[in-house]
Amino acid sequence: MSSTQHSASTRGAQDPDEKPSNPIAALITFVRQVVTELRKVVVPTRRELAGYTVTVLGFVFVMIFIVFGLDAGFHWLSRLVFTSGGA
Repeated sequence: MSSTQHSASTRGAQDPDEKPSNPIAALITFVRQVVTELRKVVVPTRRELAGYTVTVLGFVFVMIFIVFGLDAGFHWLSRLVFTSGGA
């Protein structure tokens, strides 16, 4: 028996990569995996959260001004191109 066959045969009842045939067992496995992943989450401190918030809002405002500037520029250019001289 090779080492991979031996380790596969000595594993627990359920391999994490195997899908259980029972839907209830699949649901339980899913919930366990979700809880395991949630334990890995690092909650930011109040100061970090405030810094992230300011950064995101700053970026959003910069993008708003860029889009507004492009919109105003294209509006001006289209009026220049598509209107006759008198209006």
